[in-house]
Amino acid sequence: MQLPENLRAILAALRRAGRPRLVGGCVRDWLLGLDTKDYDVEVAGLDFDTMHRILAPFGATDVVGRSFGVIKLNLGERTLDFCLPRRESKTGAGHRGFAVAPDPTLSDAEAAARRDFTVNAIGYDPFTNQLIDPLGGQADLVARRLRHAGPGFADDPLRVLRAVQLAARFDLQLAPETAALARSISDTFIELPVERIWSEWEKWATRSLRPSRGLEVLEQAGWLRHFPEIAALRGTPQEPEWHPEGDVFTHTQYCLDALAGLPDWRSAGAARRRLLLFGVLAHDFGKPSTTAHAERHGVLRWISPGHESAGGPLAESFLRRIGAPLDLTPPVVALVVSHLVHHHGPSADYSDSQVRRLARRLDPATIDDLTLVMTADSLGRPPLQSPETLERISRLKSRAAALELEKSAPRPLIQGRNLIALGFKPGPTFGPILDRAFEAQLDGEFTDATGAQVWLKRQIETAGPA
Repeated sequence: MQLPENLRAILAALRRAGRPRLVGGCVRDWLLGLDTKDYDVEVAGLDFDTMHRILAPFGATDVVGRSFGVIKLNLGERTLDFCLPRRESKTGAGHRGFAVAPDPTLSDAEAAARRDFTVNAIGYDPFTNQLIDPLGGQADLVARRLRHAGPGFADDPLRVLRAVQLAARFDLQLAPETAALARSISDTFIELPVERIWSEWEKWATRSLRPSRGLEVLEQAGWLRHFPEIAALRGTPQEPEWHPEGDVFTHTQYCLDALAGLPDWRSAGAARRRLLLFGVLAHDFGKPSTTAHAERHGVLRWISPGHESAGGPLAESFLRRIGAPLDLTPPVVALVVSHLVHHHGPSADYSDSQVRRLARRLDPATIDDLTLVMTADSLGRPPLQSPETLERISRLKSRAAALELEKSAPRPLIQGRNLIALGFKPGPTFGPILDRAFEAQLDGEFTDATGAQVWLKRQIETAGPA
């Protein structure tokens, strides 16, 4: 494993008094060929004060985790975690209901057994270049299998949600015995604080390689019932001619993976990835309540009229349940309720007014965001492909780009200061004038500041401020 030079110096100093190991995610990622900037070091054979004394000369230390045997070392460009092996015993409900006692005498196997999954329980000796893998985590990585490290897994219900995001991030499948154990503790979900639930969902939404694996884990673990908006998708039928892939749950899985495979999603920052993945996850939340078997053009079909608007409130309730930040809800809801605008109306090019109004409705999401959700939706119907749909999406994106509205909503060209400059005093008449002006702008009656001034003066001359 290629390690930073300053970390190698620290490990060498620790080795003179104890037995340092690289552990956890950095070892897992290295074995998967992934880059890592976070290194966790577990040091056996010494006490906390000795570890602190050795680390202190290398940088600022934070001993807030003293009772857990943890020291954070700030090296400027990165912060490293150093810990002692520790024993854990269940004392109460929830992920905090543990008694933790550092124990420098623990063997590698005993220390590994307290971890969540075998793939996270692999140690690495940087001096001998050897893996310490008493639980077979490397074989599980090769098999793409997510297996619990020991019976203590059942003591912490948060580990089930951790399985959701780990399976999605590394394309892993839940081991049957781990799924059975997760099902046995499903009722303990209520012990989890909402902020910890959100932490795991956020990792799923920002780091997934194959997001569908996360939904697969929820279903296998019997935890879908805790997220009813997602659970309702399973078994909701779709018209086979349009959706040969299966029910809405399966369609959503395909859509999520399609989005995660798009270059624009992979290159996006965490905030945009999060917005888009939740937008796709929720885009068909409205189908279970709107789906019916009805006649269309003389043929009985499964249809879901109005599912876009029905999905908006459900997306909001889901995000609230998982503890999402409040500012995430409006753009996700906007994407959900607008994800079929390219199928409404004539197939001709979009008018400038339509594009402006769409950009305004989406704000703070953008037309670029919407076209990615639309693309994922279209690609999530294998083996069905629709070049015509993708062409419609492309035309919408091109039209928005021509208006410079693909990444933002239109902003009012006429504001209160313009009225003041014409001699009006601020008051209740401002609102109606500004609203009327913005509607005219969206309709294309003016497109720049000069045109806005001409329009405003003409309005006042002909109709007055009222």
